[in-house]
Amino acid sequence: MVAWNDYKAIAKDRGALALELYVVESTPQKAPDDVKQCLPVHLEYQRVLEQRGVLVLAGPLSDPTGESMEGAGLIVYRAGSMAEAKRLAEDDPMHQGGARGFTLRKWLVNEGSVSLSVGLSTGKAQLS
Repeated sequence: MVAWNDYKAIAKDRGALALELYVVESTPQKAPDDVKQCLPVHLEYQRVLEQRGVLVLAGPLSDPTGESMEGAGLIVYRAGSMAEAKRLAEDDPMHQGGARGFTLRKWLVNEGSVSLSVGLSTGKAQLS
């Protein structure tokens, strides 16, 4: 196994982006109604983090078949450290109240592409 920081340096040396982000897999721990009840304050928390530039991406996950939504979600943060990312996840109302638990990992973004289209007259943006 390679130490994380060593791998990150190797990725940078080969020309990869090597953007370090933090990924939270948030999974239900209580009944669906408990998760649903917590949703408005969770979404407000996410909105505040988005405005601060901390929240990169977030949204629900399907079940393994892709046919149902079971209340799990994926959240990606920009943070300065694992400890900072952990505090962000712990402060999420879904996790504070125990409606969901979470697993936190570092994620090194190396490859891929993102397209953004902005309508100048409408102010609408589309990410693909």
